[in-house]
This record gives sequence, C-alpha cells and structure tokens, in this order.
Amino acid sequence: MKQRTSHAPKAAAETPVVDHLRFHRRHAHLGSAFGTDRFALKAEAFARFFGTPIFLGAQTVIVAIWIGVNVLGITKFDVYPFILLNLAFSLQAAYAAPLILLAQTRQAARDKAHAEADAEHREALAVANEQRLVTAAQNTAQLLELLQQNTQLTELTKQLTERIETLTVEMHRRFVRGEAKAS
Repeated sequence: MKQRTSHAPKAAAETPVVDHLRFHRRHAHLGSAFGTDRFALKAEAFARFFGTPIFLGAQTVIVAIWIGVNVLGITKFDVYPFILLNLAFSLQAAYAAPLILLAQTRQAARDKAHAEADAEHREALAVANEQRLVTAAQNTAQLLELLQQNTQLTELTKQLTERIETLTVEMHRRFVRGEAKAS
C-alpha cells in the first residue's frame, strides 16, 4: 500500500502549545473553600448566598411578615419583644459567621497562592526578557563585527582594484613601447 504524503504546511503542528495556567496548576487543590465533597460545596454556596440581594430581600420580607402577623394579632406565636425572632437571628448568626470566616480564610489562601503564581510568572517573563536582551546584544555585536569585516574587505578590494589598474596601465605602456621599438 502506498502512503500519501501531505505537502500542506505544518505550521499549526510545529507551533508549541503554551499552557497559560501552568503556574496556577499546583494551586488547583485550593479550588473550593471548604473542600470538594458534597457538604463542602453546599456550605460554600450557602456562605456565598448570605451576601446576595436575594437573601437580604427575602429575609426582610420574612421578618416583616413575621412582625406583621404577630403585631396585627393574626397569630400570637411570637409576641412583642419577638424573642423567637431574636433566637432565629442568633441561630442564623451562629452558623453564618463561622461559614463566612472560613470562606474568607480559604479565599485569602487562594488569593495568596494565585499572587505567588502570578509573581512567579512575572519573574519567568523577566528572565525571558533578559535572555532576549542578551541575545539581541550579541546579535548586534555580531552584526557590527560583520559590518566592520565587510568594510575592511571593501577597502582591500578597492586597493587591489587600484593596484590592478596601475599594473594594467604599466603593462599597456610596456606593450605599446615594445610594438613601437619593433616597428
């Protein structure tokens, strides 16, 4: 069987694949603030939900209904000074505060890890830039040396051309004199 060879350019195959996240990969374990199990994901979602406008609006509506129902006398399960409502807020605060603090602590750890990875990336870029500058300086020095050599060769060529011209004129004179004596 004959194999077909493609004459198409291989530019796409020769282009190296650059992993732009290579400095962040080792910090991937910090992805979730509470871990990666189901409870941790739900706890993080719950902690994030505390600061949303939906939560604040829903809580305001529930508290308003709670107070309205008890003040208007529709029911009397929590009369003024609303001790049950205060207990509910205390329970909510008891769970919310540790979750939020834990989320903030883990987020700070993630931010620090990402900052370190970014600093490492910037350092790698600086080193690469220094290497490019050194290479450019070397190339410039080589070009200057080649230009100087070219100038020297041009001057030598000029001198040799002038010498050849002088010898040609001298030979021509001797040749013309030799013909004149022979006649």
